[in-house]
Amino acid sequence: MTCVAIVSKPRKQELAQLLPELIEWLRKHNYKPLLDREGACYTDAAPAVDRSDMPAHKPQLVIVLGGDGTLLSVARIFAATGTPILSVNLGSLGFLTEVRLGDLYTTLESWCDNCHTLDARIMLHSEVIRDGSTVKAFEALNEVVVSKGDIARMGEFAVELDGKSVARFRADGVIISTPTGSTAYTLAANGPILTPDVDALIVTPICPHLLTLRPIVVRGDARLAVRVEGVPTECLLTVDGQTGFELHLGDEVRCNRSDYTVNLVRLSESGFFDALRNKLSWGER
Repeated sequence: MTCVAIVSKPRKQELAQLLPELIEWLRKHNYKPLLDREGACYTDAAPAVDRSDMPAHKPQLVIVLGGDGTLLSVARIFAATGTPILSVNLGSLGFLTEVRLGDLYTTLESWCDNCHTLDARIMLHSEVIRDGSTVKAFEALNEVVVSKGDIARMGEFAVELDGKSVARFRADGVIISTPTGSTAYTLAANGPILTPDVDALIVTPICPHLLTLRPIVVRGDARLAVRVEGVPTECLLTVDGQTGFELHLGDEVRCNRSDYTVNLVRLSESGFFDALRNKLSWGER
């Protein structure tokens, strides 16, 4: 039987009813459901494993029951597999998790009948270089952020593109974003909105000291580097707003388009602009 992984957002009481129904539906359609530990808190109707172990079971589909944060974590876990992800919004905004709960089974039936589309999203690969060696590497769907700590003083950063200097400036930090991440932290920092199919990366300073320092869009195959040249106390690298890594003075964060993509199951191709209008009030008067 084909394995289908189910990843659930913690502390969502509607899962107590939803998960048993979903498991029953999958089994009736000859699929083998696999729960994460969070889902196992609500039902024992299917086997459960840690999320990090799910790719080893080679599921043909991952169903995410949660919000954008849950989807971001799943995207990183399954980055190397390219497994299609069907994301159902149980969160507050749900910009990436476009499928409404009421459309869950309609979307599943379309996937079973091969009547869906796959929305391929590029990922961002980043490496922390310290004293000439790579000490940590990450994959991100939205963005990586290099930022100073909680003291209300700016840090000093340098940005390079393909080995050439772009700018040195004082700011609270720098965001390197994918087109998918253009509607996340980058947007809050006055960055541009890119459609997901644009082959580009975005560099956005966070609260820069110079008013003329604006976000910049670079080509998708660019190799970017952010170097920490001065911080008041501590400096952090944050991946998709979920994973943190402490940076030292002189550390360099190198970023480029990842070899991996995230494949989101969609019923139509208009979901991005629907989300802009309905959830971010884009174009509304």
